[in-house]
Amino acid sequence: MKETIDPTPLQPEEENFANRKLIRPAFNRTDHNHGNHNHNSNYIQAVERRDRSERHERPERGFDRSRKAIPPEQTNAENFYYQKQMQTRTPMVIVLQDGEELHGVIEWYDKHCIKLTRESGHPNLMIYKPAIKYMFKEDEGR
Repeated sequence: MKETIDPTPLQPEEENFANRKLIRPAFNRTDHNHGNHNHNSNYIQAVERRDRSERHERPERGFDRSRKAIPPEQTNAENFYYQKQMQTRTPMVIVLQDGEELHGVIEWYDKHCIKLTRESGHPNLMIYKPAIKYMFKEDEGR
């Protein structure tokens, strides 16, 4: 028993194809020359430029554009100042929170304190930075 195939081709049902819509992107083309890709590349470049400019206009970290950006937490200005005074062995005056003045040269520093080398006859001191009110170069006076 051999099964035979019906030689008539199947016709698609009209109602299945009638509901389908072809979705095409809406390009604003004045000519339909497919060999000329200049319009499409100009369109893409314009979109990329707009996207880049929108990225730069967005406020960062939730701040308003009219406000200035927050300065960095660590500027290294303090480190630079200490390094310069240490290298030149500049005589410094360090005024503590209670008003006491200490005279000497900064030998080294770290995150929490500085070491002050004083003249002979006076002990060298390690001073915690929170105890310092301000400091200045001895030859500058006040």
